[in-house]
Amino acid sequence: MGWKEIRHNKWARFVFWTLLYTLWVIWLGNYWWLLGLIILFDLIVTKKVHWLFWQKEYKEGEKHNVWLDWLDAIIFAVVVVTFINIFFFQAFKIPSSSMESTLYTGDHLFVSKLAYGPRLPETPLTVPFTHNVIFGKESYSTLIQSKYRRLKGFREVRKGDCVVFGFPHGDTVLRQRPVDDYYTWCRSLGRETTIRQLGPVIVRPTDKKDHYVKRCVATPGDTLQVIDGLVWINGQQQETYPGLQLTYTVKTNGQKINSKIIEKLGFNLRELYYDAALPGYPAMPLTAGMLEQIRAVGNVESVTPNLDVYPPDYPDSSMDLFPFTDGFEWTRDYYGPLWIPEKGATVTLTRENLPLYERIISVYEHNTLAVDGEGQIRINGEAAHDYTFKQDYYFMMGDNRHNSLDSRYWGFVPEDHIVGRPAVIWLSTDGGRKFPDNIRWRRFLKFV
Repeated sequence: MGWKEIRHNKWARFVFWTLLYTLWVIWLGNYWWLLGLIILFDLIVTKKVHWLFWQKEYKEGEKHNVWLDWLDAIIFAVVVVTFINIFFFQAFKIPSSSMESTLYTGDHLFVSKLAYGPRLPETPLTVPFTHNVIFGKESYSTLIQSKYRRLKGFREVRKGDCVVFGFPHGDTVLRQRPVDDYYTWCRSLGRETTIRQLGPVIVRPTDKKDHYVKRCVATPGDTLQVIDGLVWINGQQQETYPGLQLTYTVKTNGQKINSKIIEKLGFNLRELYYDAALPGYPAMPLTAGMLEQIRAVGNVESVTPNLDVYPPDYPDSSMDLFPFTDGFEWTRDYYGPLWIPEKGATVTLTRENLPLYERIISVYEHNTLAVDGEGQIRINGEAAHDYTFKQDYYFMMGDNRHNSLDSRYWGFVPEDHIVGRPAVIWLSTDGGRKFPDNIRWRRFLKFV
């Protein structure tokens, strides 16, 4: 029997699709789905039931109904794309410059769900091809909710990975400021004033939080510290990634740096400001390679890193930096030491370290947490002297270290918030240019 005959043989096709379907059920881990083999057998072999009820079965020579054919194509596309989005890949666009010069604003990515294992939908009733909003309204219903479960992936999250995840503080969103951090506004204005001026609020389930992308700099069980703007893990300085950049004060002899040099270095011109009173650039973001090139420019007189020592300079304050209390004398450039919680590990709770773990205990791991009038910490009504973590946590930072709202500003990223790993940039556009100059051709089909 030739290949063509095998392809058109119903028993051969049934065996092939049965094998694929069975492997998928084993990966899914829910063996009730094996009942689907009955439908598969009828679809391919017996054909007794018209399962694809929207499809019209045409007689030989009968004219096709264009509208029914389009309906069939649309339903097929919705089913296939939804399946791919859940289990394999999902499209994502970089919304900000927090990862420059690694990932640029306007990069369009395919995010691999297979890298760390796909999360099964916790909120399955969602308008196809949307995440959480359509026409300014929520595109999902919480009528059906399921518990968090992740399928087996190729590996765990590693230090140095670029990771897409649900924004930890995205469980509550302000209707008038949907991209802002609700909790930051509450610390600034107070909860009632924030809701009155910027509300109402929207409460979102875990899998419907907005997506962020950052670099994982610390994994469960690590001790992290930021010194001079650089990350140290367990007492050792972390690798300086090619795209990592800090801002510097670049003083010149009174003249701007040649625009051709600026363009060649790939600066985001919308974030580069020249101050004639300095004279120079008060906050020029530079990678290690760019730093050497800027120092070599003829009219540059000095280059000084903008390192923030305690107390934090504007716009930062102790109430902006996690854990949002004056008890920790940290800044964006001198942060920690901080231990990253690990599943199964137990930590002793005190009034001093409680701010580090209170959101984990009460929000991410769904306990009631209170401190009574005598200063006793109570979890689920019981006196608590320690706590055992139920899942792993990660610390994420943007490569654009001085222009990134990351774990330094909102704390740990729970394991159940992890979405996937950027795999490939399929398109990149510069919002400050017109077509076709806005297309960054050198980033087309670039692997991350």
